[in-house]
Amino acid sequence: MTDASNPQQFKSAASNRFVVPGWTNLVEGMPDSVEVQLDLDQADIGREQASLLVEYWATNADMTLQSILPVRAFTTTPEGWCVFVPAQGRVLVRAVDPQPTPPVLVSHWINIDPATPAGTTVNVKVNFPGNVPNTTSRKLSLNS
Repeated sequence: MTDASNPQQFKSAASNRFVVPGWTNLVEGMPDSVEVQLDLDQADIGREQASLLVEYWATNADMTLQSILPVRAFTTTPEGWCVFVPAQGRVLVRAVDPQPTPPVLVSHWINIDPATPAGTTVNVKVNFPGNVPNTTSRKLSLNS
């Protein structure tokens, strides 16, 4: 049984980023070979209600894992966050902020080719659009 008051927290050996809890060994028999790094724009750190919704689909019909990462998690972890996935399937990253009017919901799919070499890193740069003080128009973008 795990102790919820003191959860075990893993870090990536390659990037020193925190691994979103549960995002290792997603598919039995398939190694974690791709590190997806979530890079939140510094201008968005102050968002109070924003979250990232991250999903892994092993197949088009099989959502294997879904996690919510609140933006405020980035304020306490300057190293950043990542998830590990096997070299197959799809990763969906959604940026959600219900505060502005209208609310923000932006999505981006990452298709992972089975021929992807082990150790590949993908960076997802997240920039929320909207009305946060001292920000300009932003979008969710993928840089790899």
